[in-house]
Amino acid sequence: QVQLVESGGGLVQAGGSLRLSCAASGRFVSTEAMGWFRRTPGKEREFVAAVSASGQSSYYADSVEGRFTISRDTAKNTAYLQMDSLKPEDTAAYYCAVPIYYDGGQYYTDLDQWGQGTQVTVSS
Repeated sequence: QVQLVESGGGLVQAGGSLRLSCAASGRFVSTEAMGWFRRTPGKEREFVAAVSASGQSSYYADSVEGRFTISRDTAKNTAYLQMDSLKPEDTAAYYCAVPIYYDGGQYYTDLDQWGQGTQVTVSS
């Protein structure tokens, strides 16, 4: 079973930056892609970014491409999400996920036990 602990959220003004961290543990975590989803009240959870098991490849939602950077410390099974040029529409609860798959133009996960998430609030 995968265990995920997210941290790093907070309140920031538009144009500011935050760095999220996700510490993952459990079987096969080191061999799977990790990433982030976010959720706002009344909306479906949406994909934000993913990083391959090796940490060499990264993938982003169009809405964050060029502003967010995902990385991974493979020795620590920890993923990071550097968020720059934040916008009010980035306000959401951010959740780490592993594994992440890609199929039919969509990124998804079959994670059944999500972490507590971390809240990001961007003021205008």
